[in-house]
Amino acid sequence: MVRMLGGPQGVLDSADVHAFVHEQVGALDIDGRSLCIVIPDATRKCPLPLLLDAVQQAAGGRVSSLTVVVALGTHAPMSDEAMHALIGTDALKVVNHEWWLDSTFVHLGELDGQTVSRLSGGRLDETVQIRINRLVPESDVTIIVGPVLPHEVIGFSGGDKYLFPGLSGQELIDVTHWLGALITSTEIIGARGITPVRALVEAAAALVPGERHAMCVVVDRSTGGLRSITFGDTRGAWAAAVDVAAQTHVEYLDRPLQRVLSIVSTRYDDLWTGAKGFYKVEPVVADGGEVVLYAPHITEIARTHPALNEIGYHCRDYFLAHWDRYRDHHRGELAHSTHLYGAGTYDPVRGEQQRVRVTLATGIPEDVVRRANLSYIDPEVVDPAEWESDPEALVVPDAGEVLYRLREQR
Repeated sequence: MVRMLGGPQGVLDSADVHAFVHEQVGALDIDGRSLCIVIPDATRKCPLPLLLDAVQQAAGGRVSSLTVVVALGTHAPMSDEAMHALIGTDALKVVNHEWWLDSTFVHLGELDGQTVSRLSGGRLDETVQIRINRLVPESDVTIIVGPVLPHEVIGFSGGDKYLFPGLSGQELIDVTHWLGALITSTEIIGARGITPVRALVEAAAALVPGERHAMCVVVDRSTGGLRSITFGDTRGAWAAAVDVAAQTHVEYLDRPLQRVLSIVSTRYDDLWTGAKGFYKVEPVVADGGEVVLYAPHITEIARTHPALNEIGYHCRDYFLAHWDRYRDHHRGELAHSTHLYGAGTYDPVRGEQQRVRVTLATGIPEDVVRRANLSYIDPEVVDPAEWESDPEALVVPDAGEVLYRLREQR
């Protein structure tokens, strides 16, 4: 049974949120049992101190142990100080998902080639080994806590996505992200329901033992408070939150624009994460248009994926045409490359053609940007006020969480 507080209209009172969380967690059968709380890192806007304080008050004196794990996926690890700032307390044990260590994982089984083919719509046909951070299967109860919003790989984030890829081994990360790239970001981002990628994630999650719940939130983009919070099984709570996020985190425009300036949030400290400023606006840019990612604070492409400096950014069809060269690279990295390059075409005569020019106004050196196959502009010459005066331009502050689509795409 899924329980819900709030909706697409208004912002919830913090006291009401605290009471709701306390009531839901307090009703669980957790006495004497171990509890694992899965949370996002600082790249997601979420009032974790409020939520976790309520969890701690409801569960702290009852459970045999309580561990909070940050679902990094393959993001950079957080320092102890950063993790404690993220959750707002020193009273809870919080750890990184140490994805770089084999000892982090336990093997759960596999998805066979027939299953992968069926769930991917025939796009992939291979067996995938399923590994997950051992904290989840070795805990009696797991609660997934985090926001739901449009996502370029799976449709909408949240729910079991915090396990796969949040706490996943590299094998499923590569398969799901490459599947998303084959479908393309513009096709899948903001798609409601069970996308092929979500189907693979849920098939993997079905192999995870133990009791599991989800606390899915929709965050108000202006105040940082909550529009809604749902609690229940991981699929039901996620689906209820999607119904809200589809109304609060998607903006519809009447016509395509020639220019977009995405002012990338400081939550994102490299291009690997800051590229969300492009994903969320690509659908509303006209053919031949331009997106400028304005982020002077970003100085590197990917702190934990240095191979991207070699791979650079290309369209999907380029990689498929040169598969012998790229087949041994992590497909999660290839997928990120295609997502930021955006829609494009490739043929041996005309080469690679990009639908929308992607220009970086960041702290990444110009030679690095151009070698990566993207365009460059000095951030010092970018004037957001000038952009706002252009009727053919869109300026997006705090870019990265709200999706822009054309009304005809609705």
